[in-house]
Amino acid sequence: MSESFLTAEEIRHAYSVLRPVVKRTPLQKDIYLSEEYQCNIFLKREDLQHVRSFKLRGAYYAISQLTEEELTRGVVTASAGNHAQGVAYTCYKLQIPAKIYMPVTTPRQKIDQVQYFGGDYVEVILTGDTFDESYTASMAYCQEVGSNYIPPFDDRDLIAGQASVAVEIFNKAEERGDEIAYLFGAIGGGGLMSGVLSHSKRVSPHTKVIGVEPAGAASMKAALEAGHPLELSEIDKFVDGASVGRVGDIPFDFISAMIDDVMVVPEGAVCTKIIDMYNRSAIVAEPAGALSIAALEEYRDKIIGKNVVCIISGGNNDITRMQEIEERSLVYEGYQQYFLLNFPQRAGALKEFVSDVLSPGDDITLFEYVKRNSRDSGPVVVGILLEDKNTYPDLIKRVAAFDPKYVEINKNPMLYSLLI
Repeated sequence: MSESFLTAEEIRHAYSVLRPVVKRTPLQKDIYLSEEYQCNIFLKREDLQHVRSFKLRGAYYAISQLTEEELTRGVVTASAGNHAQGVAYTCYKLQIPAKIYMPVTTPRQKIDQVQYFGGDYVEVILTGDTFDESYTASMAYCQEVGSNYIPPFDDRDLIAGQASVAVEIFNKAEERGDEIAYLFGAIGGGGLMSGVLSHSKRVSPHTKVIGVEPAGAASMKAALEAGHPLELSEIDKFVDGASVGRVGDIPFDFISAMIDDVMVVPEGAVCTKIIDMYNRSAIVAEPAGALSIAALEEYRDKIIGKNVVCIISGGNNDITRMQEIEERSLVYEGYQQYFLLNFPQRAGALKEFVSDVLSPGDDITLFEYVKRNSRDSGPVVVGILLEDKNTYPDLIKRVAAFDPKYVEINKNPMLYSLLI
């Protein structure tokens, strides 16, 4: 392995610094997933970390490596998520002043968590509508007063801290006498998997390491195809812990040289796994934390009989998002269907629609006129929840008979975002 990457000594030092600070999260065998995929699946439970995310590891180690003189000037970061909490926790423990810039659109729950972990040592500054605007303001402050900016992923010390996740995984596997065939983990900016690769490829080169990105923010996949990091023109921020418009330069160098595969997973599949994990194992995973599990389906045939590790990278899931998570899952799985129909404006029309179009057990979840007029019929958005998704072809035939000019909203992203 090229010494331009993390050395074994760098990783050992980071692990020794972090060992008394972070929680050595369990590597648990998941019975349900193991049965489903006919292999041994172990979950690295970073959702049980002190700040419910692996981000504490990198933030703490990066800050701990600053000089005494640098520490007196405090630290600054910009983040609307788990990195902010990791920095806040670290600054409270080390009694270092910090300013954390967050967009004004950041949910109150996340702001409160950062303030809780940081206590009197952290000042939260809400500025800008987007992360980029918050980042610009944070960098301007750093240049003005000489504070130290702690990046969320594009930093060598930070990556060394994230490598401690892999150290714990392979230490535990060695204790058990297990050989890990596959290791799956999320890619956002690339810090986590850069650290994981730096250790795993040194101690277990036969282990296939698979990075996983959300389809709406596949910035590493795009960078690998282009041969360099590039800015995505737009991203879907639903998987907020891994929705990054541009991966880091350092992570790109690490990942492009060592990764075995980078998978792109639909957000709907992630939602299905979030619900499954909660219902089966009482695990509350955030969307980024479920990416590794969502990737298993694509590898189903390859992992049979093997030992597989999935990193659950975080568990900071806002409970108010559960309705959206369920909705996305139902749409992705084919149970929830939406149509734009020309509907008769007369008494009894809805009853006839239910009788003529729906199967027994199907349910109407939405019925809303787009606009009312004085004509005999008008445009209506109808949501139908299928009891059996395999009846979809028959449903389409009956919908077409009801209105030959029907529109399937599920297949039109723009209409879906506007109407649903």
